[in-house]
Amino acid sequence: MLAMNANGAAIPSLGFGTFRMDGKDVLRMVPAALGLGYRYIDTAQIYRNEDEVGSAIAGSGVSRGEIFLTTKVWIDNLSPARFMASVDESLGKLQTDYVDLLLLHWPNGTVPLADQIGSLNAAREAGKTRHIGVSNYNIALLHEAIAVSAAALVTNQVEYHPYLDQRRLLSTTRNAGLALTAYYAMADGKVFGDAILANIAASYGRSIAQIVLRWLVQQRGVAALTKTVSEDRARTNAAIFDFELDEMEMAAIGALAREDGRQLSPEGLSPDWNV
Repeated sequence: MLAMNANGAAIPSLGFGTFRMDGKDVLRMVPAALGLGYRYIDTAQIYRNEDEVGSAIAGSGVSRGEIFLTTKVWIDNLSPARFMASVDESLGKLQTDYVDLLLLHWPNGTVPLADQIGSLNAAREAGKTRHIGVSNYNIALLHEAIAVSAAALVTNQVEYHPYLDQRRLLSTTRNAGLALTAYYAMADGKVFGDAILANIAASYGRSIAQIVLRWLVQQRGVAALTKTVSEDRARTNAAIFDFELDEMEMAAIGALAREDGRQLSPEGLSPDWNV
């Protein structure tokens, strides 16, 4: 897999995500994904599958040092009193001494942001993670987080797909040297009924999923997560580095964005996406 440099972190352009994946599927799919060449595995405390991710990696035959492993601290654990213990619990479940990337999963306004970022930095200084970042941050929060962090943040993991215009956020991450890591790339399945995407896919003899993932990773500073419980789809989703979309196709896909395109904005978690 190709990788990008984001403030010193070599982040693979394509990762394998485990959101909404139960333990049995994780134990089957993570080793399969690693066998197919994926080297970026993404999980989170709230996914409740860190145990299985750790077991799958340990039994995969791929050395830990070859894998870029990410987990995320849940909002209930963002206070200084709970943060480090929760990270230690995650490391125990993942059967590793460190993760490559530790993220704050969602904003939590009840804990001062400086404290949250300070805890991230402390985890990094303690060797529990090599790199730090955030997830689901709007532009204003991202600027604030960057300003109060001693170490460089390396990514903001957010929803991004053809129906959601993230150009302003992407400009912000690029200017700050961060990667934008895209989740929900398939817009919760909505891309599969799109005639424009289907036509582009047909012209290349590719799947719609391949076209969407290629559109994402072809943008400077964007990494994409893909999630599937099918080994065949995991294989085809990984086969996106042997072709390129032209400028007109890239623009046509970007033009699919619409005002109501966001798929995931949970009440009580989401920030104001407009700032």
